[in-house]
Amino acid sequence: MLKQRVLVAVVLLPIGIALIFAGGLAYLAMVAFFMAAAVWEYANLFAAVGRRPARGLMVAGALAWMLARYWGGFRYDTLVLAVVTLALMAYHLWAYEHQGDAHPEGGTDFAVSLSGVVYLGFLGAYMISLRQFPAGAWWVLLALPIIWIADSGAYFAGRAWGKHKLSPRLSPKKTWEGYLAGVLTGTAAGAGLAAVYAGLASQPIVGLTPASGALLGLLISTLAPLGDLGESMFKRQAGVKDSGHLLPGHGGAFDRVDSWLWAGVLAYYFVLFVS
Repeated sequence: MLKQRVLVAVVLLPIGIALIFAGGLAYLAMVAFFMAAAVWEYANLFAAVGRRPARGLMVAGALAWMLARYWGGFRYDTLVLAVVTLALMAYHLWAYEHQGDAHPEGGTDFAVSLSGVVYLGFLGAYMISLRQFPAGAWWVLLALPIIWIADSGAYFAGRAWGKHKLSPRLSPKKTWEGYLAGVLTGTAAGAGLAAVYAGLASQPIVGLTPASGALLGLLISTLAPLGDLGESMFKRQAGVKDSGHLLPGHGGAFDRVDSWLWAGVLAYYFVLFVS
């Protein structure tokens, strides 16, 4: 499994880096693809326990949020939220009225549909906003590797020294020892990558120093694991190991972006603070 994960990462990582630096519609397409696929998988997780979310409308709503954030920043967020909420309510009212036997709990289904669009569409759109900062590519390439390096540190340290369970119900294999190792490696990665990027960038990156990189690394590696545990909660309820099978060895799109949702928000407001 580890060998397969590494092989997929080696193949896809250069493509992802190229799209991050390209920015524009190419980067938008990459983020939108992963978030839309994650929304579909989110709906499937709840369908597995008898819910009837509006998959198509959920994906459309998430994509609308990505497009609105790309072209208008935060200007259209409330408009998108209003339209998505009303459209989903209208659909679930119709489904309950005309397909009552198949949709006996329309209110709960509406809540599932709306929460999926907000959690993955609204929060996922912060990855678009982060890239739109001056030197945004460097900030994206700081936030995401912090997650990956912290995850790797937590995984290997947990296997070697893990004894105390971090969250036995949500993720029995995670340990406090692994978590603390992840925080340390994520913090160190933030400092080290910030120093490297400052030397590689063609012009100074406002706010990016080894100290600020370490602080962002600390924030992300401390809090972003909650995104992983959040997805584990959904999967536990659905009784599945992975949210999907999009990437061999990596599971589904939701399995990949669960921590992005937290890292994107944290990094965006961190950049606002230090810039």
